[in-house]
Amino acid sequence: MSDERLQKILAQWGIASRRLAEQMIVAGRVRVNGNIVRLGQKANPDRDFIEVDGVPVKPTDRPAEVYLLLNKPAGVVSTCSDPRARSKVLDLLPPKLRSGQGIHPVGRLDADSTGALLLTNDGKLTFCLTHPRHSIAKTYQVWVLGDPPEPILQAWRQGIILSGRKTLPAKVRVIDRARDQTLLEVRTAEQLGYPVVRLHRTAIGPIQLQPPAGPILAPGCYRPLEDSEIIFLWNLVNLTSISVPVNPQEHSI
Repeated sequence: MSDERLQKILAQWGIASRRLAEQMIVAGRVRVNGNIVRLGQKANPDRDFIEVDGVPVKPTDRPAEVYLLLNKPAGVVSTCSDPRARSKVLDLLPPKLRSGQGIHPVGRLDADSTGALLLTNDGKLTFCLTHPRHSIAKTYQVWVLGDPPEPILQAWRQGIILSGRKTLPAKVRVIDRARDQTLLEVRTAEQLGYPVVRLHRTAIGPIQLQPPAGPILAPGCYRPLEDSEIIFLWNLVNLTSISVPVNPQEHSI
């Protein structure tokens, strides 16, 4: 194995996501051959003695890769730690997955939002899927205040200007209109122009809370991704031209 950046090694070993690994390095929690390292420093796990919080990182300790879909309930934060001691998505996992496996959320949902959230300890995949150049279609059920007229819905379908940039075209369908609220199905990752009352993510690409041949995933529950779903994620990543060569077949559960 060649030398690699330490944040990449820690992500590959399932210790933390790349972003969290970088924070750990900056905080002085990572040592190589007894010396505290700096961000950007490289090492070789086969040659160097790497420690995180005084615990050695051994190549033989690399955990099996885990890929999960969670139906996040409201009031749960999409982080691995929270200074306000709120309930976290990892708290919904059994003890054997909750700690020591490096499992972390891919992206996030706001605390009040619900629905599909990917969890993994595959740092490479997390890095690619959260890269600014990456785009993956997400499907939401969105309750908004008011009754958006057809011209507004059509504008959303064609793309709208947000933060000075035009969003990608979105699939928008009215599911229900009740009292002063409208329920929409929206396939986009951008915010709408009407106040959002509630947001529920039903799918990430083809990865659905209710697959065609199975029951819906209950709130607070999780399931392993199917091999085809993992392959979809890696195929999508490879199409973004991010330089992370990988064989998707090697990442099957």
